[in-house]
Amino acid sequence: MIYRESIATARGCLIAGCLLWTMATATAAPTDGTTELTPSPAEVIPTPAEAQAPARVQGPAQSQAQAQAQAQAQAQPQAPDVANAVVKVFSTMRYPDVVRPWSKQQPSEVSGSGVVIDGKRILTNAHVVLYASQVQVQANQAGDKIAATVEAIAPGIDLAVLKLEDESFFDSHAPIKRAQEVPEIKDAVLAYGFPTGGTSLSITKGIVSRIEFTPYGLSVSGLRIQIDAAINPGNSGGPAVAGDKMIGLAFSALNNAQNIGYIIPNEEIDLFLQAIAAGHYDGKPALYDELQTLENPALRSFLKLDNSIHGIVVRRPYPGEGANPLKEWDVITQIADAPVDDQGMIHIQGDLRVSFRYLVQKVAKNGTVPLIIVRAGQPLKVAPRIASGRPNLIPELKGDYPPYFIYGPVVFSKATAQFINVVSQNGDMVRVLSAIGSPLITLRGDMPSAEREELVVISSPFFPNKLSRGYANPFSTVVYSLNGTRVRSLKHLVALLRDLKDEFVVIRCEHRGGETLVFPRKEMVAATEDILNDNGVRAQGSPEVLAVWSGKSAN
Repeated sequence: MIYRESIATARGCLIAGCLLWTMATATAAPTDGTTELTPSPAEVIPTPAEAQAPARVQGPAQSQAQAQAQAQAQAQPQAPDVANAVVKVFSTMRYPDVVRPWSKQQPSEVSGSGVVIDGKRILTNAHVVLYASQVQVQANQAGDKIAATVEAIAPGIDLAVLKLEDESFFDSHAPIKRAQEVPEIKDAVLAYGFPTGGTSLSITKGIVSRIEFTPYGLSVSGLRIQIDAAINPGNSGGPAVAGDKMIGLAFSALNNAQNIGYIIPNEEIDLFLQAIAAGHYDGKPALYDELQTLENPALRSFLKLDNSIHGIVVRRPYPGEGANPLKEWDVITQIADAPVDDQGMIHIQGDLRVSFRYLVQKVAKNGTVPLIIVRAGQPLKVAPRIASGRPNLIPELKGDYPPYFIYGPVVFSKATAQFINVVSQNGDMVRVLSAIGSPLITLRGDMPSAEREELVVISSPFFPNKLSRGYANPFSTVVYSLNGTRVRSLKHLVALLRDLKDEFVVIRCEHRGGETLVFPRKEMVAATEDILNDNGVRAQGSPEVLAVWSGKSAN
């Protein structure tokens, strides 16, 4: 199944960015490479301005033609200095603490890179400024830092735009031009940024080695360029330049590999900038149907397809909003005017071969994408609806802080991908959760439904209190029901507790071998305030949850 295999590949191989979350600790560990590789003395990398400067011919023997050519070259307008457009980004992070959701992790100082773009803005990676309580930028060879704010951010595609408090900065720092075309394989590229190992601007040299349409995360895919220039911690958000034009933004490197870095190409950047120019960014248009290749001869025979038909097979149509014209066993043979091969690939820009999903973002119109399929041997034109994201039962936080509610000594929260990341830090814990059939493992990747909008977990050990005496540590327990009513979401759980009049609160877990927790209701309510005070917790719940709880009546 292509969709799930792609997710596994993205999880297992790509360490996204220099500052991706390491939620189990108070600081974020950089993960986009190793240490800075300084060019050897024999390899002097010229700046684009130096590369374009005409050579000087010494002595009186310089010919009139050479002098004329030099004068013409000098008279031509010079491209903006790339180094002058690159900035260092300093962020003070307050990451969420998913195990103690009423608090945040301790502040941590991180840095990355950015580049000046049109509109008096700075472009950088989302993970450089996500959860930042303070952002500052510093120009190359400058001593002062300028305060900045995050104007727009898209964690899925890992892009963010910053605005500066002092816009006079841009009077002396012009944006560099962005190339309109995807580069060619083997094109020379320079990666600019401020990686660890020094304080000055670093420039590494390489070539474009691969271009693919691939997952950036669980639900976002995009075009991605692989280069062999060194990309290290701190490079994230810096421009990659071919000639005198930016071709993309550095954002990650492959772990345990040498000189394999990735950049977000201008095409993806332009889609993001166009969306925020309209006032909002809802995500990238995409098809989320589950597909499989048509390479197996038995599968082709089963579908009664002759060798002239090529395409990708619909395994499970996406059950999104509205009717989906795609059905199981349909074969997608064409998207717009591009034929699809048996691996679901198309050809673009000469010999470049990418997933057919790449064209969705280019040919989608009025919320649909034109396809030609073969169903029961007959070709049909269909226009399935596209979506800007695939909802997940266990979602990403995407810059938010986890919701929570404290009731007596029990802390309830919503299961998120970040919470599972913390649990996954302990290999033994993962094996235990797998053995007992925890929904944190078995339902990972499922979509929400009307019966279950999200998973509610007990996210922390009990607060010290006599009410929990005799019970085991409930950390990571998924709540199935409250006094016999199946729990749909955290807000639903809080509403049930608010309206409960029974003598006892009965919390049933959803895995094998777990305990059913029984507490005296009135004592739980009475003990909550003291527990909050004893443990320095400011609020019983997050604002959206307390809005539900506030309707409680005395009983």
